[in-house]
Amino acid sequence: MPDSAAAARLRPASFAFVRSIPMWAWLTALVVDSTLIRFGFSRRMVAPWIMVDELVYSELAKSFAATGHFMVRDVPSGSYGFVYPVLISPAYRLFGDVTTVYTAIKAINSLLISLTAVPVYLLARRVLAPGLSLVAAALALAIPSTLYAGTVMTENAFYPVFMWAALALVLVLERPTVWRQVALLAVFALAFATRAQAVALVPALLTAPLLLAWWDGSGRRGLEAYRVIWGVVGGGAFLVVVAELARGRSPAGVLGAYSVVGHQHFAVGDVLRWLLYHVAELDLYLGVVPFAALLVLAVRARELPRPAQAFVAAAVAVSAWLVVEVAAFASIPTVERVEERNLFYVAPLFFVALLVWIDRGLPRPRRVAVPIAVAAAGLLALLPYTTLIGVQVQSDTLELLPWWWLQDHWITLGQVWIAALALGIALAALFLFVPRRFALVLPAAVLAYYVVTLAPIENGRHGVRMASLGALFEGVTTGNRNWVDDRVGQNGRVAFVWTGRAKAFSLWENEFFNRSVGPVYDLASPLGGGLPATEVHVDRRNGALRTKDGGRVRASFALTDSLTALAGTPLEADEKKGVVLLRVPGELRMAHLTTGLYVGDTWSGPRATYTRLRCAGGRVFVDLQSDPHLFRRPQTVVARSAGRVVRVLVDPRAKPATLEVPLTRAPGDVCRVRFAVTPTAIPARIQRGSKDIRVLGVHFLAFRYEP
Repeated sequence: MPDSAAAARLRPASFAFVRSIPMWAWLTALVVDSTLIRFGFSRRMVAPWIMVDELVYSELAKSFAATGHFMVRDVPSGSYGFVYPVLISPAYRLFGDVTTVYTAIKAINSLLISLTAVPVYLLARRVLAPGLSLVAAALALAIPSTLYAGTVMTENAFYPVFMWAALALVLVLERPTVWRQVALLAVFALAFATRAQAVALVPALLTAPLLLAWWDGSGRRGLEAYRVIWGVVGGGAFLVVVAELARGRSPAGVLGAYSVVGHQHFAVGDVLRWLLYHVAELDLYLGVVPFAALLVLAVRARELPRPAQAFVAAAVAVSAWLVVEVAAFASIPTVERVEERNLFYVAPLFFVALLVWIDRGLPRPRRVAVPIAVAAAGLLALLPYTTLIGVQVQSDTLELLPWWWLQDHWITLGQVWIAALALGIALAALFLFVPRRFALVLPAAVLAYYVVTLAPIENGRHGVRMASLGALFEGVTTGNRNWVDDRVGQNGRVAFVWTGRAKAFSLWENEFFNRSVGPVYDLASPLGGGLPATEVHVDRRNGALRTKDGGRVRASFALTDSLTALAGTPLEADEKKGVVLLRVPGELRMAHLTTGLYVGDTWSGPRATYTRLRCAGGRVFVDLQSDPHLFRRPQTVVARSAGRVVRVLVDPRAKPATLEVPLTRAPGDVCRVRFAVTPTAIPARIQRGSKDIRVLGVHFLAFRYEP
């Protein structure tokens, strides 16, 4: 009994102590704790994997830290937002070793994305008490997309900036003074400078006042107060169009790297279909309940007090236009996937709406709440999981990763929609039937939803950590990510010669982790991704690599695939990736030339030629391999060099064979070997489903010259 009395006295004292702590201290603690947690998760990502985006932003930050200019591969670039590169550039300024820079960037990201709690809290305080506002801020930091703190991506800066823009819009709707409107436009400009996607805020700025005027009954009289926004947006749009046309460019050019969107033809049917998918996936991402709560508030907006009306008008306008923008982008044939990564920024608006709905006593009139709950649950069944779930969701649609994990362990891919619908029904029932006295169960359920789904998203078989590990394995297997810098120094200049034979990540990862790697020369077709590179070709007379204008390519070091015969002395190699680092004699040139070998792999045709340049004789060893899927009996490879003939049988069921060919110098200081392969095969005629119509001989795996 005395113990019970003591406990009873202790509880009020404990609550009094909690209340005595200022809310700013709780908010600071939330940001600090989130930063530490995000940094811990980010450290589990070992390499950039959202390519080429992460490489682009690292290049911009690195160049800004070194020169004060924004460049990608030493080429000036104005196509990307500059805010994020500026924010992470101190990492490149302070540290030399790029692995340390990478860790510092993650620390900056963790702080940036955690600072989203501040505008979310201030936004929630417009309509909620401090305690519930802190809950909204906590939910904003619980979403799975905060895992992007482990990537070199603008999401880390755009999330907090986007929420500052939403707060500024709510403040203007509450009291549209001139200075508040000017501040809103300034925040919008900052958001656009962070990410061109912020252009979706423009129609939101214009339509939110219309919604508010409709709900509060102020009509045209209420809209007159927003003349600064109307004038600046209208005048600014006119000036942009005129300026771009005067420069002979499309007005879409103002979107920078996203200007391609302005040149697309959008089919209404496709946009509507992807609009439905994005609404459904947003519903799934939010855990149904916040989605339904905002819809209820929007339908009953005329019954809300004006501060709540202002918030709901902003939330609906911003969310609707962002979804439309992202859906239109997703409908482009080269995209066609749910771009959750471009949409998650609106999640805090729904969390605040949920708490406003709770604070107002969970109003659930049957004719409004039931249809909304049914729709919110049913939307989850409309997503085409069988076509959406794939490698692309690792970077773009995190909330589909738990369903991929579920498909791996418990159900078939065709049954995912049933499981999703069951979850939707359960959450919709919670929305409809939880008693008012247990209202806080709802945000707790949303938080639990994120906690449960975090494991497969972060550490599952298809999760982001595995994506990072896979990217590193695809690019570097030396055990030392900055192995090139360690050999030549951070101030060295290592030309990367791209031939199409190495993995793309062998270029990207080595370029990211080694300051010395660059410039990039395309000896094959461009890799893609929009990154600048210098196109070169081989001068067949002397093997020199030349640019389009005929200039030679000067270099002291080169990095390329081991099958490319650059003249030079090997220094180091990533043998598993087939990448070699060479010291080259002042310029890039080929040590030997080949014909009859297909670009992109090691296959030959029926005939091939090897020409050694600056050759004084010696011998060449050629490693040859057949393919048991195409050949059942050994193939014969005959080599002829200056009247000498050697041959070897290449058994498709055996290890590679080695052919040793003596070399004799011919006029022009060259040694030449001609190969003939019999028999050959055409895969399309042998293998079912193959579309390869090439005439294939054997694999020429390597040429090793000895003087």
